[in-house]
Amino acid sequence: MNRNDLRHVDMNLLVLFEALMFERNLTRVAEKHFIGQPAVSAALGRLRDLFDDPLLIRNGRTMEPTLRALAILEELRPALDTISGAVSRAKDFDPGTSCATFRIGLSDDAEFGLFPPLLAQLRQEAPGVIIVVRRANYLLLPAMLASGEISVGVSYTTDLPANAKRRKLRDIGCKVLRGDREPGALTLDDYCDRPHAMVSFSGDLSGNIDLDLAKVGRTRRVVLGVPQFHGLRALLKGSDLIATVPDYAACALIEDGALRADEPPFPIVPAELSMVWSGVHDNDPAERWLRAHISRAMGG
Repeated sequence: MNRNDLRHVDMNLLVLFEALMFERNLTRVAEKHFIGQPAVSAALGRLRDLFDDPLLIRNGRTMEPTLRALAILEELRPALDTISGAVSRAKDFDPGTSCATFRIGLSDDAEFGLFPPLLAQLRQEAPGVIIVVRRANYLLLPAMLASGEISVGVSYTTDLPANAKRRKLRDIGCKVLRGDREPGALTLDDYCDRPHAMVSFSGDLSGNIDLDLAKVGRTRRVVLGVPQFHGLRALLKGSDLIATVPDYAACALIEDGALRADEPPFPIVPAELSMVWSGVHDNDPAERWLRAHISRAMGG
């Protein structure tokens, strides 16, 4: 195909092709692109004609990409990144007049403990922008960045896409939250004897805290797992439950005086809170402005 023939190719189709390869589900693609499922089905049909390949084949309840579809994806993604970056860099960004939409992935602790002051800064400097926050964690971030669902994320991170950039924001220190009125700090024996609540997005009831406890030959008893931090205030208040949480989340949770925060009675190795973003947005003026605000507001 020569460049003149490209005039007959709908760029929207290529964007939907990339989404279909990641989601492998027509309904999810429709929801994330704010279009109807029939439109996605029609687009898939046009893509099949364009590439002369089934692209997605139903396998039971799931859809699997063909080998040719995966090969096309590998060729198209760098090209789409280049086009997206070139268009973004060509635009000036004035925060005072911009109506841009930013899509940010935040872990629950970052959203609860660090996002409110960031939002206040963004609203003051750029009152016309739209902020869409997606719930993310180290498991979800790589795919969300790779698919373009978010342009930047803040979380504890592990594996990232090859073109992703990463900047450490702070060490994640820990505090022990408690809602009782007993005087004094908790000893290690107190800590291990008390029932624990744990914030767990995945539902697992063990984590890095348990690894640090094991180093001193101890264990804890987790009796409650919840998916979000904001409920801990009501759950711990007046009970013997305790929860070990990031220090910035603890600061938000103790604001009304219902809870207090102690230092943990054993060494906890700090994890790192990082900002990660897609390399395609590295030099985008609007995204650079956003990342600078994230660094200032969420950095330690």
